[in-house]
Amino acid sequence: MLKFFIILVAAAVFAYYAYLNFYDAFVDTPDAPQACTMEAKLCPDGSAVGRSGPNCEFALCPSER
Repeated sequence: MLKFFIILVAAAVFAYYAYLNFYDAFVDTPDAPQACTMEAKLCPDGSAVGRSGPNCEFALCPSER
């Protein structure tokens, strides 16, 4: 019984330690910087535009402005 209690306490301490150290990795922080993928959209005039902005949307083609 004592062995079970020691294992249970050790598991609880480990879980608490893991929670304290890895909590930030699982919480979505809106202020965190975001990187967009390096894709390009080909425009009808032959030019290309990349992604930008907070939602990583493609920029408008020069002919769409």
